[in-house]
Amino acid sequence: PPGFVESSCRSRIFWMKLNKLLLQGKFFQLEINDPYVGPILLDEKLASRCGYVLSEDVWGNPVFRASVLGCHVANEADELFSLTVNIKVSSFSSMRAAVTYTYPMYCSYSAWASREIVCEENYMEVSVKTNVPAVSNDYTVAWLSALPETQNVAYQLWQLMFVSPSGRKRITVSDAAKLGYSFNNTLSRVYLRAPYHSNESDISVVSGVNMNMVTSTSMYRQRWLLLLIDTTVSCPVDGISFTDTTLTWTVPSVIPTLVVQESTFLSKNILMGVDGRVIVNPEEENYLLEHNKTHIGITIPIGAEGGKLKSSISGGVYGVIYSIDLFLEHTWTDADWQMTKYTVIKSITTPFMPQIPTVINNTLPEERLFNVAFGHFLPDVSLVAIAIGNVPFTLREAQHHGFKIYETPFSNRTKGFILEVSFDNLYVLKEYVNRNETKYTLLVNYTLSVGPEMTLYYHSAEVECVIADIELPEAVGYCDEESLYLAIPTYGLHQYWNLYLGNKLLTQHVVLTNGYLAATNSTHLILQIPLFAMGVIYEEVSFQKIKARFDVVLRKVRTMETLQMFSVSCNFNSSAFIICHSDGTIMISAQMKTVPAIDMSKTKLRDSSCKPREYNEGHAFFKFHVTTCGTSVRFEGDHIIYENEISYEKETLPGQSISKITRDPDYRLTVLCYYRAKETLVLGAVARDPSTSPAFGSGTMVPRSNIAVHRRIRQALNVVSRVSKDESFVEFYEPNMAILRRPAEPVFLEVELKDKSPNTELYLENCWVTRSLDFNSTPRWNITVDG
Repeated sequence: PPGFVESSCRSRIFWMKLNKLLLQGKFFQLEINDPYVGPILLDEKLASRCGYVLSEDVWGNPVFRASVLGCHVANEADELFSLTVNIKVSSFSSMRAAVTYTYPMYCSYSAWASREIVCEENYMEVSVKTNVPAVSNDYTVAWLSALPETQNVAYQLWQLMFVSPSGRKRITVSDAAKLGYSFNNTLSRVYLRAPYHSNESDISVVSGVNMNMVTSTSMYRQRWLLLLIDTTVSCPVDGISFTDTTLTWTVPSVIPTLVVQESTFLSKNILMGVDGRVIVNPEEENYLLEHNKTHIGITIPIGAEGGKLKSSISGGVYGVIYSIDLFLEHTWTDADWQMTKYTVIKSITTPFMPQIPTVINNTLPEERLFNVAFGHFLPDVSLVAIAIGNVPFTLREAQHHGFKIYETPFSNRTKGFILEVSFDNLYVLKEYVNRNETKYTLLVNYTLSVGPEMTLYYHSAEVECVIADIELPEAVGYCDEESLYLAIPTYGLHQYWNLYLGNKLLTQHVVLTNGYLAATNSTHLILQIPLFAMGVIYEEVSFQKIKARFDVVLRKVRTMETLQMFSVSCNFNSSAFIICHSDGTIMISAQMKTVPAIDMSKTKLRDSSCKPREYNEGHAFFKFHVTTCGTSVRFEGDHIIYENEISYEKETLPGQSISKITRDPDYRLTVLCYYRAKETLVLGAVARDPSTSPAFGSGTMVPRSNIAVHRRIRQALNVVSRVSKDESFVEFYEPNMAILRRPAEPVFLEVELKDKSPNTELYLENCWVTRSLDFNSTPRWNITVDG
């Protein structure tokens, strides 16, 4: 087919290249078409012995090279050479139903040097002119070592003598062929082709480069002619070094086994080539060709034109390998050989070079768009799948879910993959941070197909962007005659932040148990807090006036960090109230309506020394601590109840006669403060202004008479009380006898009603102990409360 085969003749070598694109999915074989024997299948053993090379160039195209002195090559006067190759192509590995393409190649080469050496990938070859030189007085070591053997040279039969560290070995050409050697002669030349690292070879170090050397003499005897030809050959087997950016190939300038009289050595010409092409001006193509008395060096930048970078995976790591096909042609003269042409063909591949891909964050916060570039990769890498937030997608699925993916070219003939994802995409992680910012996190896992082997490679990346796109809510407060109100935007509630009352999350349960009301509309939560509800802070409390405040704290959902406090504060006019503070302070504004009206200045608590702080005709204002003014305490369930009583002192009314008229108070007001037992109640000295503390307990005021204007008639009852010595109530203490009890010890008290009236019953309410017999003396200690 057109474009299937490309061939040329360079450095007395046939070069043939097959187009890999026309061999995709196919199998092929090469046959050497011998004009006398017919087709001969090319294999490795035949190739090294006959001067053939079958390999691939750096692009993967099959390459066949053959020496013009190789087997099966038609030779016309050492000037015209031809070789015919059969290319068999089949769709099956068994090569059945193969199609055969016959391809003849021709090469013209007449500018032979006295000695030509070719160092190929799989063989070494030396060819020497056989014309008889003038007589010389110089005798080399190799010639002298061969002379004792000359008398044994067979008549009219070529023989080879190898000199190696193990000694001398003389064998026939046919025996040499069995060892992998190939020796023959043409009209004007003899040549020896040797494999690398044979038993007869030796390794020597020349200018730091390991050289594989076969020292041999070809011998032929006919009548009066004895022909001895030096067919020594030496080729470099290493000399490659690498840096991160370059590779260097070093070949010795002078090879002692090939140049016996080094003083007569003169370098004539040095050429380098890439991919079978001679480079006339290496500097123009970014190559460096250097030489001195000891070395010839070719330095190639990794990635330079003519070579190929290939992606690879090693141990799960992405990297590249650079390959380039080089050849070096060195021509020199010396006294022994006149002119030597020395050609070395070398395919060089660098070690695996890790290339950790980079993730470039080009995110556009103002557009709320992640833009992530992922590279740099060679053209043989393709993106096949992607995972966002551990959710896998094919590229088609990713596009469907709002991800935009496309390739972009980079410098140095590399490429990258760009991924664009909106901040608002479902698979982007969102986290509320700081006061008003959101951290958007894009977790990406790339799946790439690498190289012609299509090895899968995985790489994960995490890209973050923090932007201030959250507006903290602003609350609005207002009041009516009985309640405080807070209106708070519902946006972000329970998603970014929560509302707290003190340290309690403001839930529906807390709202209900504290007597609040909560309602929501499309934009706001409206919280109604009655004036005397739990949590209200009384900043100022005075006679008939209250300045109250209610605070709600805005905190982060996860960290509970306080962001803002919302407060509403109002003044209220209230004629009657009771406020129970957490430090035990009780404030009461009591309203008393009696007929006739009483003097409010004479009202008192149980301790008659506790008088109102402010008063007018119908109101009295008291402020006291639960440990004072005769306040009693009792427990009911999970509550502590403190109780006191506001009463009016006995009053003597003026009369017309000598007798006096007295009256009991028309109105008694019981004051109760309820505290939860599990809460902390500070008793004792007030540590802070109670007005700055929220109300801690709830209070009630209970009037003792249903009709305040009715007078209560005094009635003397026959009641006897005594104290028992123990719980048996058999032995009692004498009246007016001092009884000593520790605070934790019980007192066994018996109270008996002696009245015989059937309409009289005994209810024991409050019992207390005082220091005197006065009913109203203080201080007093409660024994029973609401007994």
